[in-house]
Amino acid sequence: MATISLFLLLPAIFTVEAQQGESVVKIGSFLTPTTNSSWLSRSGLYAFGFYKQANGYAVGVFLAGIPEKTVVWIANRDDPPVLANATLNFTTDGRLIMQSVQGKKMFIANPPEPATSASMLDSGNFVLHNSDKKIIWQSFDYPTNTILQGQCLSAGTSLRSSVSEFDQSTGIFQLVMQTDGNLVQYPLLLELKAEYAYWSSNTNGQGNNVSLCLDDDGHLYLLNSTGTYLSNLTQGGYPRNNTVCLMRIDADGIFRLYSHNLEKNGNWLVNWSSSDNKCDPKGLCGLNGFCTTIDRESNCLCLPGFARVHQGNWSSGCERNFTAESCESRDGSVKYTMVAVSNTVWEDSSFSILSLLSNENCQAACLEDCNCEAATYKDGTCRKQKLPLRFGKVTSDTNMVFIKVGVSTTSINKIVPIGQDKESRKGILIIGISLAAFGFIMSLISGIAIYKNRVWAYKRLSNGKNVGFRMDVSPQSFTYSDLEKMTNSFKEELEEAILEEWANFCFEARELGKLVGDEEVDKRQLERMVKVGLWCVLDEPSLRPSMRKVLLMLEGTVDIPIPPSSTCFLSKV
Repeated sequence: MATISLFLLLPAIFTVEAQQGESVVKIGSFLTPTTNSSWLSRSGLYAFGFYKQANGYAVGVFLAGIPEKTVVWIANRDDPPVLANATLNFTTDGRLIMQSVQGKKMFIANPPEPATSASMLDSGNFVLHNSDKKIIWQSFDYPTNTILQGQCLSAGTSLRSSVSEFDQSTGIFQLVMQTDGNLVQYPLLLELKAEYAYWSSNTNGQGNNVSLCLDDDGHLYLLNSTGTYLSNLTQGGYPRNNTVCLMRIDADGIFRLYSHNLEKNGNWLVNWSSSDNKCDPKGLCGLNGFCTTIDRESNCLCLPGFARVHQGNWSSGCERNFTAESCESRDGSVKYTMVAVSNTVWEDSSFSILSLLSNENCQAACLEDCNCEAATYKDGTCRKQKLPLRFGKVTSDTNMVFIKVGVSTTSINKIVPIGQDKESRKGILIIGISLAAFGFIMSLISGIAIYKNRVWAYKRLSNGKNVGFRMDVSPQSFTYSDLEKMTNSFKEELEEAILEEWANFCFEARELGKLVGDEEVDKRQLERMVKVGLWCVLDEPSLRPSMRKVLLMLEGTVDIPIPPSSTCFLSKV
């Protein structure tokens, strides 16, 4: 369950009076995040007010009467958290407005007519009343991700998951009470089509006014406008006086019924869930990612040749870790191979379907087709696909997917037998050492050439006299005659900088494009190579990474820290 930080639930400054079992808040009352932060229900079970969110505060309804403070309704959930100097005002014109010291105002509740009082009810419903004591606005009418006891989700409305257990802003899944009577779960940003659904109550055609309701005893059911029970999701039967029940669509895309015994003060218990397979929600792992379960917990993996877009956020999906050629500009400089991922199913967006006898034929057909970026194979049917792939998950199905990747990237994310893995790493080690040796030799040759060039320039400047090198590094002035001699009557250019210094300058200025000119390269790979190179040529040998770490950094297995600014070794010559 989502938790929030423990509040100092002190008696508020606002005027509270007993009226029909309610705690009544009068207009002119206010709250602040650090003192008088919430308005309690009469029993103290629920509270409306500020709660801790990220580096600031948000406003909502939460369970205040249990040790585990659980948020059940969020106001303006996608607005950034506010600072401790914000104020929540119940204004004299009957509106709830949050205001910062900078003067910015945000409506928390803007009823159709002026409210004269507010109440935090013991049901968890925060309401505004008019002068006739009628409810003119209530939080139950605007559910976010949770339904409480006595609350219904009406036709045409939905619940939306949060980003995570600790971030209550809108996530990527929704539970929709459709107007055809069907209760359905979808990924949030896609059309409400049957092919995108990953769970439903199968009650379509039952009328346009069906609601999902939760009773006080934990009975969760679908009810039509005539009062007929269409489907019982749970049977209920929990004690009404000492048990809190709630239904919530969680960040992982599954909606669950929870219960908490107030007398035992234990943890929340899961009494029912829409799915037992945590990989069922479509889109959990983003584009080009697929879901697998380990010990009943979901785990996301990237396709071979792909890497996470954002570390720690799997729903952002995966992107290629190499630059693929377009069909129009393909010149054969990038070599491809097909890498298999077994027992996975994906959304079928094939552009060509072939009847082939073997998966080898399927791989060859995709490899020879420039437009084919992946292919699925099952029971003699080969389906050519274009990226991105989505809705991938591991199953017991015999379906196989083949991904076209650059030859140099096939070791990344590829699951290979132990023997082959050793051979692969051995090959990488040999290549890495060869490249490092080649780089060292080239650096040495460049250093000697630049050294000789500088000696030649000094000698020309002094008309052949043995003046040696200046040991200081203070700025030197040159006459027109000096420059003419150094450049052979301006026929030769003086070097602007040594390559290492130039690369370091471009890296720190975030202008790596200058290093490659008009050549098209993978910017992420270029940055990785430059960072590794700058670490390898640091003046202090103890700071340089080992060859093993260089290989791991080039593979992308370990992160590459920002290299410190270095001084070119030739500047000390």
